[in-house]
Amino acid sequence: QVQLVESGGGLVQPGGSLRLHCAASIRASSINAMGWYRQAPGKQRELVASTTSGGSTNYVDSVKGRFTISTDNAGNTYLQMNGLKPEDTAVYYCNVRAGFVTYWSQGTQVTVSS
Repeated sequence: QVQLVESGGGLVQPGGSLRLHCAASIRASSINAMGWYRQAPGKQRELVASTTSGGSTNYVDSVKGRFTISTDNAGNTYLQMNGLKPEDTAVYYCNVRAGFVTYWSQGTQVTVSS
């Protein structure tokens, strides 16, 4: 059974940085795309950043210039978050698509507050 293990969330002050990590227990060569989503209380889950095996990346407008998604050849994906704002507070989920199957992590809380 494929598992996505996520780490790196926490509490940070406005303007601070966090780095999220997601490790997928799946052969990296089978991954078509990886991404990060978030869901704030009372809001729908939204795509934050994504990247494909072909190297293309996509970001929601609100994080462009502040967040960076990256991957490696071992099935790991990272989300470097700089210049964090209170409105970035949410539960963040890692998402992996392999063929016709999509996998989700358990989610990690990111709280931006002074």
